[in-house]
Amino acid sequence: MPIWQRNLRVWRKLAGPAILGNFGEPLLYLLALGYGLGAFVGSIDGMPYLVYLASGIVCSSAMFTASFEGMYSAYTRMEVQRTWDAMLTAPLDVRDVVLGEVAWCGTKSLISAGAILVVAGALGAVTSWQALWALPAVLLTGLCFGSMALVVTAFARNYDFFLYYNTLFVTPMLLLGGVFFPLDRMPPLIQGLSAFLPLTHAVAVVRPLMTGQPLEGAAGHLAVLVAYGLAALALASHLIRRRLIA
Repeated sequence: MPIWQRNLRVWRKLAGPAILGNFGEPLLYLLALGYGLGAFVGSIDGMPYLVYLASGIVCSSAMFTASFEGMYSAYTRMEVQRTWDAMLTAPLDVRDVVLGEVAWCGTKSLISAGAILVVAGALGAVTSWQALWALPAVLLTGLCFGSMALVVTAFARNYDFFLYYNTLFVTPMLLLGGVFFPLDRMPPLIQGLSAFLPLTHAVAVVRPLMTGQPLEGAAGHLAVLVAYGLAALALASHLIRRRLIA
């Protein structure tokens, strides 16, 4: 689609530093937490902490990458550069713009997650070839979080507005989504709350694929991500249409 292609062409100009960051940052997380904290934690669910952590980092990276792209980058194109206004002078609709942005969010998440998979594999943190099947799940996760981020962007009047979403939603999800520790050892209230978080369901799919454990309830977990994504996509299209055309 033309919106996706346009964003890709712009990104290619900065692809070098971006790809370096995609490899460098997860390497630091995996080394510092996987080996450093892992020396104290030992093993979780019968696997080294580094292996357990790697799958969580893949999912959290997809969340952060899609959220950043759907908020800060999309807001820049919408409000600062007025790129979306220019796009709408072509035979494009607001829904085309939103779909293109969401597709680009998913693509950026896939690039980031792919880099982490390479790093995790080099460190011996990927134990099964089934890890390749995690990439479609990561793409769906990126599409989901990209759609939700665009809803926030539709309300934003400046960059500082995104701190509300990051502080009240993204950070709690990182801590309660099963990235760093098993949720079944948490209090029942926390377990109940985590069941409503899309990141929890992404981790529930990706972790078994990367560690070779049995994958249970995959259809239900994926359905939650699809439901969040479609609902947010419809809402974002409505809100952005009202903001741009009103």
